[in-house]
Amino acid sequence: LGNIRMTDAIVHVVRCFDDDNVIHVEGSTDPVRDMDTIDLELVMADLEMVERRIDKAKKAAKGDKKFLQEAADFEGLRDWLNDGKSARSYTEVDIGAEYPDCELLSLKPVIYAANLDEDGFADPAGVPYYNQVAERAAAEGAQVIPVCAKLEAEIAELPADEKVMFLEDLGIVESGLDRLIRASYTLLGLISFLTSGEDECRAWTITRGTRAPQAAGKIHTDFERGFIRAETVAFEDLKACGSMGAAREKGLIRSEGKEYVVQDGDIILFRFNV
Repeated sequence: LGNIRMTDAIVHVVRCFDDDNVIHVEGSTDPVRDMDTIDLELVMADLEMVERRIDKAKKAAKGDKKFLQEAADFEGLRDWLNDGKSARSYTEVDIGAEYPDCELLSLKPVIYAANLDEDGFADPAGVPYYNQVAERAAAEGAQVIPVCAKLEAEIAELPADEKVMFLEDLGIVESGLDRLIRASYTLLGLISFLTSGEDECRAWTITRGTRAPQAAGKIHTDFERGFIRAETVAFEDLKACGSMGAAREKGLIRSEGKEYVVQDGDIILFRFNV
């Protein structure tokens, strides 16, 4: 039971296994109850924020009547939250769109991480607890990702080459953490591009649909300000060729301009001048 807060989303970790040696704070395993508990905690935290927002808007309205609408919008949301319902399900006003500075926890999209034991992780669909979480997630339009905290702890201590062998022995394609990261990127509309030099190869996270100059700005503002072009090759093409030299010989390294929309997995060398 617990929740991990990210910048733009919430990951709920929900226990989905029985083990007498692992004490549950509630004394029993009940994932739906745990999900309700976490949701209520987030709603209560949001209520405090909304009350402060209402007070602030009413004070500001004494000097500018436009804040009266803001106060009314948040009063409606406050009544909704008081019924134990999340801000995500409030439809009277699109709070996130109208007030983008509003950092309500129950407004953020959710991923449920169903924490299973080793046997359950190998076959989540055969675990009733997992199916309860999946059913709840489907009703909310949320995602559920099976994980096994015990296995993740063991995997984290292994060298990279041994991790692959360990997962293969378990009959698992990828770890729960990898699934969770991939799901989080999809949920938030994020992708990664890579830069490679003599000293390091690094991934940079951007929003899907970002153009080349703005992607360059993630590295340094000078890159965006003085952008000339982006020399780009897809990761799969480079992997197939084996080297940048071979990719260049095959004409797979492209020269892209300011309108190029960066793709997930692009390997880019930015040319700039300031």
